[in-house]
Amino acid sequence: MWMGFGATLTVLLMAAAAALVVVQPWTPEFRHGGLTVAAPPALVKPFPQVAPAPADAPAPSPAGVVAALGPALGNPDLGAFAGVVTDADSGTTLWSQDPGTAMIPSSTAKILTTAAALLALPAEQRVTTKVVTGVAPGELVLVGGGDPTLTAQADGKGYYPNGARLSDLVPQIRFSGYAVDTIVVDTSAFAGPTMAKGWEGADVPGGSIAPIESVMIDGGRLEPLVEYSPRTTSPALDAGRRLAAELGLDPARVRAGRATPNAAEVASVQSAPLRDRLRDMMVHSDNVLAETIGREIAVATGYEPSFDGAVAAVAATLVKAGFDMNGVVMHDTSGLSTDDRIPARLLDKIVATAAQSAGHVSARPAGSKARPAGEKLAATLAPLLDNLPVAGATGSLASRYVTQNRGGAGWVRAKTGTLSVASTLVGYVLDRDGRVLTFALMSNDRPPEVSRPALDAIAGTLRNCGCS
Repeated sequence: MWMGFGATLTVLLMAAAAALVVVQPWTPEFRHGGLTVAAPPALVKPFPQVAPAPADAPAPSPAGVVAALGPALGNPDLGAFAGVVTDADSGTTLWSQDPGTAMIPSSTAKILTTAAALLALPAEQRVTTKVVTGVAPGELVLVGGGDPTLTAQADGKGYYPNGARLSDLVPQIRFSGYAVDTIVVDTSAFAGPTMAKGWEGADVPGGSIAPIESVMIDGGRLEPLVEYSPRTTSPALDAGRRLAAELGLDPARVRAGRATPNAAEVASVQSAPLRDRLRDMMVHSDNVLAETIGREIAVATGYEPSFDGAVAAVAATLVKAGFDMNGVVMHDTSGLSTDDRIPARLLDKIVATAAQSAGHVSARPAGSKARPAGEKLAATLAPLLDNLPVAGATGSLASRYVTQNRGGAGWVRAKTGTLSVASTLVGYVLDRDGRVLTFALMSNDRPPEVSRPALDAIAGTLRNCGCS
């Protein structure tokens, strides 16, 4: 049936009006019997503040700590267990169990690496990745300096904050006017094998590690922004292929080789400073960063930039600082090896030294401007404390102290360690009286899903301990 324009318009307007009735949730009909929207709550003004531990906090007693920890220490889920608790101000051991027994440290080994880096390297140290001229016409050499944080993300924001950008090499190469058709990748900055004794091959596709080579993109991750992404088995060549692709070259024109000693530099980029890389290593327990930083320590102290050289360099640096390395057996600087061994005594000693405040380490002579040795060591190691994850909040502790042991959330700061055969927790906490307590807790022979809550309970108990 034909309808005139006016009739059609009337029908459309009626339909639109009906639609408006349906989509107006603020109308009385929508309120279903008088339900109303509550007024917004009053604004809460935050007053963030960070205060130091009080200097007059009562000293904890060994008896008080032992009494408080009793139930938590009796948990069979701890398995083969060793540990130490120390009063940071006085250096007094408040409790210990098998403190000299060498245990599998897992990632708490990174505490040794961090301490050695703080002692041996400047906080501003950066690692350079460069491109130099090759031997044959048309060749450029990508020379890895030991930086695994290079990224090829289009926006320059890779896995590591403020990592060097591959895209910054490209315009430098083009501006040089060098006619390039081949990329050679030089990994000679590192020596020895690329996988350590005690590493599992499955950890590469599992996302815990990549073969340690002197140039990588996003730590060798196949999914650059994913923490536990599967890793490549050829990180350096992959970096060369990606550079070739960015330059419009055939990735097949990429091979391994070496730069000549006097090759002219064409382009270069630098990593973030060491202080940032140490933070990322500790907070996220990044194994690749730990191994490459270990090699930086080796180079700075005259050792070979290899697994053996890095381990020797870390040990020598800590011995020179006065730490007792007896019982330590290490095959890497990340703690990924199941053959690594460290006593709880050493781990706690490093954290306790870092936690000593300048006013309690020693009495400075009147008029003296020089720091006594103990005070200087504590000040040098103090940044380690800022790099520890926060319980229930950051890094590898973000998911812990959330549903269990919640009393320690926000108070416990510790480096975690997790392998299929070991769980460890090393850090510090402010007790209920305001005293800083350091701890090293090491569980072996239990699966981590069993032992980790048991370790968390001990540290959480220390937080809620009035142990004076």
